[in-house]
Amino acid sequence: MESEHFDTLRLHAGYEPADHLQSPIVPIYQTAAFGLGDTQTAAAIAAGTKSDAYTYSRVGNPTVRAFEKRLAVLDGGVDAVAVGSGMAAISYALLNVAEGGGRVLAPTNIYGASLDEFRTLLPKFGIEFDFFDDINDLAAIKSLIQADTKAIYIESVANPSTEVADIEALAQIAHAAGIPLIVDNTFPTPYLCRPFDFGADIDVYSSTKGINGHGNVVSGVIVDHGKFDWHNGKFPQMTESEFILGNEAKQQTASFYSKFGAKAFISRIRMKYLRLFGAVMSPFDAYLALLGVEKISERLSKEVQSTKAIATYLTTNSHVEHVYYSGIEADNKLVKKYFPRGIGAILSFELAGTEQQVAAVLDHVHVFTYLPNVGDVRSLIVNPVKVTHREMPQAIRLKHKLNQQVLRLSIGLEDVNDLIADLDQAIAQAF
Repeated sequence: MESEHFDTLRLHAGYEPADHLQSPIVPIYQTAAFGLGDTQTAAAIAAGTKSDAYTYSRVGNPTVRAFEKRLAVLDGGVDAVAVGSGMAAISYALLNVAEGGGRVLAPTNIYGASLDEFRTLLPKFGIEFDFFDDINDLAAIKSLIQADTKAIYIESVANPSTEVADIEALAQIAHAAGIPLIVDNTFPTPYLCRPFDFGADIDVYSSTKGINGHGNVVSGVIVDHGKFDWHNGKFPQMTESEFILGNEAKQQTASFYSKFGAKAFISRIRMKYLRLFGAVMSPFDAYLALLGVEKISERLSKEVQSTKAIATYLTTNSHVEHVYYSGIEADNKLVKKYFPRGIGAILSFELAGTEQQVAAVLDHVHVFTYLPNVGDVRSLIVNPVKVTHREMPQAIRLKHKLNQQVLRLSIGLEDVNDLIADLDQAIAQAF
C-alpha cells in the first residue's frame, strides 16, 4: 500500500483485516504472552524463522505492531518500533547509535527534558554531547564533528521557539562524515513533514502529541529510513557477532547488519533496547493511538489554520512583545520548503509585562487549559521556564530568549474566535 496517498494509508497501512477475522478495526490483543502451539512451531519462533508469530508482549504484540507498521509507512521508513514514551524513543535511538562511547551533536534550543538528558545523564553512559546554539549555522555544526562523533540530533521544529531546521543541508553534513541524522519530528508529525524525504536517517516521535492527538496516551515511536550504511566501520555494535542471532548448536554466528541489512538499526532497537530495557507501549495505548492517526489530517489541518490566526492576532496585541511562530514568516524559505501544509499547532509569545502579569494570564484563561502537554484536541497553555523547560540552565534559556514572560500555546479544535477571545480577555485582565 506504500503507493497510496497519505489519507488512505493513515486508515489502512500496516493492517490486513483477513488476518484478524475480517475486523476493519485493529483488535486489542490485551495479553501478556501468546501460545507457542506445537514444539516445531515453537522452535521456528525461537530461531526467528517465523516472523508472523508472537511470544511475549514486551517483544511484540499484534496491536502495537499494526501501529508500528502504519507509522513506518506514513513516515516513509522501512520499519518502526513503538515504545512507552517520547523520551524512551529519544533515549533508545541515541544509545543504539552511540553505545560504548562517542559524541553526538545537538542544538540547545530543544525540549527541556531532552537537553537535561543530554547534559547530565547520557554522559554518565559514555556518550558526550557537543552543543550548538544556531540550528542552521552549518559551518559551525560541521566544525564540531570529530572522529568519534556518532550522530547529529535535531528537532525539525524547535520546542518552543518553532525555529525550522534545514534538514537536507544537515543530512548532507552528517552523511559526509559517515554518521546519521536523527530528527525529533514530534511537532509536525509525518502529515506536515517527512524528514526522510530530505535525507534524514532516523525519526523519533513523542506520539503522545500530534500523532495520537487526544491527550490520553503517553507513547513514543522510532522510525528507520533504512538507507544509512551501518557497515562503514563507525558502528561496531551493528557488525559484531550477536549471540541471540546465531545458532549455537550449529556454531553459526550473525550480526545485526548481516542478518537484517537495511533494517539493522531498528531491529537492534527492538531486540536489544525494547526487549531488555522494556519501555513497551501497551496494546490499549496502541489502539488509542491508531484511532488518533485515523483523523490526523483533519485535526492538524484545522489546528494549523487556527494557530496561524492566533499568532497573527497576538502580533497586534499591544501587550505582546514578540510572537514565536515560524509559520507566519512569509519570507522564511525553510518553511516553504519543508512545511507547505504548515509547521504545526504550537507557538510561543512573550508578554511585555511582569511575572505577576504572566501568572494572571494563566489564572484567567477559561477555554485554554493550563497543562504541560502539546498536540491535544483541547487548546493548552503553559509557562515553559517554570514547567516544561525548567531543566534548562538560565544561560541557555536567555540565548534563545526563553524568559519568564514567555508562554507556549498548543492549539486544539475549539472555535478559533473563542480561543482568540479567551486570550484577549485574559491578557486584558492581567494588564
